[in-house]
Amino acid sequence: MNTLQKYQAEDKLFDIISDDYSLLQVMSRFGISLGFGDKTVREVCESNGVDCRTFLVVANFMTEGFSRLKDPEKDLSIPALVGYLRQSHIYFLEFSLPAIRRKLIEAIDCSGNEVAILIIKFYDEYMREVRRHMECEEKTVFKYVDALIRDQGIGNYKISTYSRHHDLVGEKLSELKNIIIRYCPAQLNSNLLNAVLFDIYACEEELNVHCKVEDYLLVPSILKLERRVRSHDEQ
Repeated sequence: MNTLQKYQAEDKLFDIISDDYSLLQVMSRFGISLGFGDKTVREVCESNGVDCRTFLVVANFMTEGFSRLKDPEKDLSIPALVGYLRQSHIYFLEFSLPAIRRKLIEAIDCSGNEVAILIIKFYDEYMREVRRHMECEEKTVFKYVDALIRDQGIGNYKISTYSRHHDLVGEKLSELKNIIIRYCPAQLNSNLLNAVLFDIYACEEELNVHCKVEDYLLVPSILKLERRVRSHDEQ
């Protein structure tokens, strides 16, 4: 491992996961399953049809943040990155957020407890907000990116429009945490409530990182592709 990039193609994937278990999510969203033995990152990516460079950029970004990025859009596979983001959407909408809701209902007594009912209503509105946000990305941003890749004309839309209006969808979870910590009745099951709070904290962090991947990896890559497509069209 060098000073420019913590994880390298010749590192064993097992060692990387052992070093930072949160990268299990990255691996899964690239379609890589467990059971890869002692293969290197390059070997695992090749056997799963995953662009190794893109996998490593995302993995290093997750671990070290954008401050260590150097020309992140260079040689990045946009289809691989969009596929990763789409799988992230599926994870949040179909697994993580519904699982937290089930735990919330189990942890708080909604039978006649106004605070508990308000918490569930707040969370349901938040889930709808996240779904609207991610469905907009699927229908607008990713559709636009697919058209760019296929060189089917890009119209007047620009990725900078998306970048300017890209709110961090994890912000409202902070409000929910504050409500639970400050106002939940003391007689509730503290073990269950603490467990769901841990999940909410983790989900908030994951959503923030997800948005940063879009802002610092996807957007620069698309800006470069836009320039190339528009330059070609003007010739």
